[in-house]
Amino acid sequence: MSHAALPRRLSLADLRRQVQAGQRLAMLAVYDATTAGLAERAGVDALLVGDSLAQTVQGHPTTLPASLKAMVYHTRCVVRGSTRALVLADLPFGSFEASPAAAFAAAARLLEAGAQMVKIEGGAPWVVETVAFLTARHVPVCAHLGLTPQAIHELGGYRVQGRGAGAATRLADQARALAAAGAAMLVLECVPRALAARITAEVDILTIGIGAGPDTHGQVLVAWDLLGLTPPPRPRFVRDFLAQAGSAEAAVRAYVEAVRAGTFPTAVESYGEGADPAAG
Repeated sequence: MSHAALPRRLSLADLRRQVQAGQRLAMLAVYDATTAGLAERAGVDALLVGDSLAQTVQGHPTTLPASLKAMVYHTRCVVRGSTRALVLADLPFGSFEASPAAAFAAAARLLEAGAQMVKIEGGAPWVVETVAFLTARHVPVCAHLGLTPQAIHELGGYRVQGRGAGAATRLADQARALAAAGAAMLVLECVPRALAARITAEVDILTIGIGAGPDTHGQVLVAWDLLGLTPPPRPRFVRDFLAQAGSAEAAVRAYVEAVRAGTFPTAVESYGEGADPAAG
């Protein structure tokens, strides 16, 4: 087969052009070939192989037990099941903290498995340094701020982050630092809508929200959540798209259409500065 005949996946440049043209991005966290193919047929732009597989697939209470070996395995599955969507994969807990060199070694394994980008949680100075180390070595990076599940024991639970002027300023400063270090995308999880809008306006990179309101460049949900498979209580930003859709593919298509139209998430599915501290 010639290179010209090979299917071409969406690139970061393609996603940027979509946003510049006024189109919101739809991302879905998936872990297997079948769901990846279904999501792609429904029009999803990007597939995230998330360390949430520790919870949804393996039954753990947190994302912490997700191993690099498991992330590589599931990345290969997702890549085999899709041909068009951009694929990114999480650097799991324990794979990048020791040093930037350790992060590069882990990222290289994920890229060898077919990922086009890696996602790394946190905005501390050492994470910024690691992002700069990776991007200088041709590893595209998606940063992740707000509720960072790998820090769940430090955070004390699944709680909205960035409330109050001081906390909001810290997150905005971290976002700018990560963008300056070379991150090309930023996931904002469980932060007030106004803060997500502010960060999106202040950084010149793609922003993807999950529990961050509708003002980011795109949205991401876990496929299990979108399909109503996650047992209650569910986070307020989760919508069961299968309930009215009739099939799994139609449900994902409804999600994509709602993201594109700006009807997901709604104000009720977003967080403000009020007193609803839990992200659940």
